Amino acid sequence: MMKNSTRQDFFEGCRSRAIMLALEEDRYTGDITTLATIDPGQLGRAIIRAKESGVAGGIDVAVHVFAACDPSLSVVLHRKDGNSVHTGEEILEINGKVAPLLAGERTALNFMQRMSGIATRTKEYVDRISHTKARILDTRKTAPGLRYFDKEAVRIGGGVNHRFGLFDMILIKDNHIDASGGIARAIRRAQKYREKQKLDVKIETEVRTMDELSKALVCMPDVILLDNFTVDLMREAVDYVKTACSSVVIEASGNIGLHNVSDVADTGVDFISVGELTHSVKALDLSMTIDLSKE
Repeated sequence: MMKNSTRQDFFEGCRSRAIMLALEEDRYTGDITTLATIDPGQLGRAIIRAKESGVAGGIDVAVHVFAACDPSLSVVLHRKDGNSVHTGEEILEINGKVAPLLAGERTALNFMQRMSGIATRTKEYVDRISHTKARILDTRKTAPGLRYFDKEAVRIGGGVNHRFGLFDMILIKDNHIDASGGIARAIRRAQKYREKQKLDVKIETEVRTMDELSKALVCMPDVILLDNFTVDLMREAVDYVKTACSSVVIEASGNIGLHNVSDVADTGVDFISVGELTHSVKALDLSMTIDLSKE
């Protein structure tokens, strides 16, 4: 497993590369509309506002977008990532040359709108289960190339990040179980691999039935994922796990939405993973306006 410093470098690299790629696909050879209509020296002030209420996300990312367009642009934060925003509220102010403001406008808004939408939805889930100890998890069901931003938005909304990718947790799913010849065999092989490679990672296994659950518990994985269990069966499974081995963490997943997440949390599970947070994003409506300097 990567050291914390290396992981942070990796995450920052993901962010930087994605921002530059997004700017490149938008500008390519240049913002020809701005080049044709705006004086290169024209100064102005851009304001990003909320057009609907929600949770602000991607503000820090937008700052990096504008810095990539022109490092001399100055930024004033009216809100921070994770703050609630209401219709008409100012979120971010950027001052400087109008040309780079326009060049970065759509890229900054695209990141902010998607991330704010994810953060807002995550907060809804978090609020629904606030009376329990359960926490909301994200998944790897993210937009390709945008995983850093999607997962950061979940964190901003009060959720918890699950594994980032295939490298930072051993997660044994149904296909691994079937291909390896059974759940006990899959877990034992994973434990031997972790020991041999000296990996500092957790082992989680999906279980689809109470029979698989009992076989998995004998092998003592770190986390058990109850996949597509009914609420009643989930409650039975939680009681069984806590009686047999109270140190094992329990995650619930599958067919969970706002309509039943509270019931799932009431079963006593530790974590609830929700793919909808990132695979069915409704962007929060934001806009940017520019006031030209009269100087």
